[in-house]
Amino acid sequence: MTDQLAPDATVVIVGAGLGGVRLAENLRTGGFEGPVVMIGAEEHPPYDRPPLSKNVLTDAAERFDLKPPDFYTDSLVELRTGEHVDSIDTAGKKVAVTRADGSSYEQSYDALALATGLLPRPFPGAEDVAGVFTIRKLEDAERLRAAAGAAKRAVVIGAGFIGCETAASLHTLGLDVTLVEPAETPLAQSVGTTIGKLVTRQHDEKGVSVRAGTGVEEILSDGGKVTGVRLSGGDVVDADIVVVGIGSTPVVDYLDGSGIELASRDVGGGIACNEVGRTSADGVYALGDVANWRDHGGAQKRVEHWNHTVEQAAVVAAALLGTDHAVTAAVPYFWSDQYDLKIQVLGWPKADDDVHVISDDGHKWVAYFSRDGMFTAVAGAGKVGAVMKMRPKLVTPTPIEDVLPD
Repeated sequence: MTDQLAPDATVVIVGAGLGGVRLAENLRTGGFEGPVVMIGAEEHPPYDRPPLSKNVLTDAAERFDLKPPDFYTDSLVELRTGEHVDSIDTAGKKVAVTRADGSSYEQSYDALALATGLLPRPFPGAEDVAGVFTIRKLEDAERLRAAAGAAKRAVVIGAGFIGCETAASLHTLGLDVTLVEPAETPLAQSVGTTIGKLVTRQHDEKGVSVRAGTGVEEILSDGGKVTGVRLSGGDVVDADIVVVGIGSTPVVDYLDGSGIELASRDVGGGIACNEVGRTSADGVYALGDVANWRDHGGAQKRVEHWNHTVEQAAVVAAALLGTDHAVTAAVPYFWSDQYDLKIQVLGWPKADDDVHVISDDGHKWVAYFSRDGMFTAVAGAGKVGAVMKMRPKLVTPTPIEDVLPD
């Protein structure tokens, strides 16, 4: 079954980010000529978010627009920025929208795609403390960069990929940085402690203090301005700025009352979709970080990877166009730029996988993951070719013994 579009159908895309832009592009290249309306809550044209904790944070001149301005004009995509979708009427096929000036209107649709992404979790009780930051929008990175220029000490809470990148960027800006992580090592929850120890070594070499195995009990302040953090063991770490990277939540508040089914928290939350992104409502799809797709084994999962969003945009466009896009077993891929190294992860790593370090010169390294004797993923730092050449071995089931060096 498809929701194949009529030639004059109106497609509305809620969310002006990677998923929305790629979907609009795929619809046009696929031959769709009807109206395409893209609604984004931010004032800026769509931009890439991964650089926010890296290039944008360290260089005021950096911008990463996803498309040049004439793309939207040339492609006849009506881009509406600075507008917030408040609710969806799935029976009447309308969305209620509020503009930046406070005025509102309703937009009808024949097909609707939801690509509203995530919001970072704030640290409880510190939402209004000056000097405490999360990174989600371009303005967040700009404000943090400005604050870093007048600061000497920073604490980053949470050593996932964004936390590690932020710590590296703030160190590059000349700050004394402490990275705090309750797990045994940075990245332990996503790629396990073996890789986490290699990443810790990288931060240690640069002089970033990694406080793993401890959480933050309280963010301290004086007169409404942050002064440091108290760790779970009682130690106090002084700080002029604190960056919170303790996870994100899918943006779904506007779906209240819509009848669109949400996925349960135990499978990642977000908007429940089938294997081509179709939601429980007629003509409504979801993609990107907010979307929880069913895989071909019937399991629901929400994946926060850049290339996953790109692939989903192609699949949703094909479903709308009725072109029966072949949904291939795309190999998940993500990367993280920290200091002078690009850390890459290709495949399906789990924190409890067996990890085989294939090479390590004390700076650059490559490691393979396996589960029940099968090759599941490869990770590397500063080893782009060695990581990417393993993609064919991950597309089909491969015993780990077949890829381990003799």
